[in-house]
Amino acid sequence: MENWNGIPKNADSGRLTNAENWRLVISPVAIQTARAFTAWTHRYLTPPISAEFVIGVQNSDATLVGVVFVDRPDCWVFDDGGTAEIVCLSTDGTPNACSALLGAAWRAARAKGYRRLIAHTRVDEPGTSLLAAGFRLVPRTLTWQAYSRSTQGDDTARVLWELRDTGGRR
Repeated sequence: MENWNGIPKNADSGRLTNAENWRLVISPVAIQTARAFTAWTHRYLTPPISAEFVIGVQNSDATLVGVVFVDRPDCWVFDDGGTAEIVCLSTDGTPNACSALLGAAWRAARAKGYRRLIAHTRVDEPGTSLLAAGFRLVPRTLTWQAYSRSTQGDDTARVLWELRDTGGRR
């Protein structure tokens, strides 16, 4: 199997051959490693230059199967001091890797004092992993440049997802 850019993936990438491979382990990862992984696996985003923190997830063979970059919001409207943003999440297709990373990102953000975690997806993406992790869709379509600090020429319509700390309430 090859990735979109022609680089061969691991033979077991995305396939679980036995029950042991179901075990995913959250791990720290160097930003350089995470950037290289994202360049290898992500369909359209370039890897972020920096992030407040980066988290990885490995399978039982200690192979990196996903990374998430979390930083202050790029959008000035959301940069209120209590909000963190998932700026990039990429996996090699391993089942449940996205959910594991989203959960770990939320736990780490809360430990750092953030009360809200946001993420943007393209309008044509379903956001299934975000829904499964407890994020809710904020009903407003954004143009990426509308609120962004950096204008990268990307006019793709985005939707906003959020997860809030409810203080123990549901």
